[in-house]
Amino acid sequence: MKRYVIERDIPGVGTMSREQFKQVAALSCEAAAELYGKIHWEHSYITADKTFCIYLADSEASILEHARLSGFPASRTTEVCTIIDPMTAFVT
Repeated sequence: MKRYVIERDIPGVGTMSREQFKQVAALSCEAAAELYGKIHWEHSYITADKTFCIYLADSEASILEHARLSGFPASRTTEVCTIIDPMTAFVT
């Protein structure tokens, strides 16, 4: 599976309540269950008017199908090539 960053334009998302986030997460999980084995939601970063969601998926088509099923826009989908972190500086 490949890793993707999905940018979603959702005005006001940063002001949602904990209960609303719970409902949104449930919808996302339900859509992922319909695509079992093709997609896995890792986590999301929430800003004022966008979310940046990290997913593992077999293809961009599965990401777009998840967006359709969940009702959440996939404004931009980017495949991750590699991951680095502070420890990268110390690996030989």
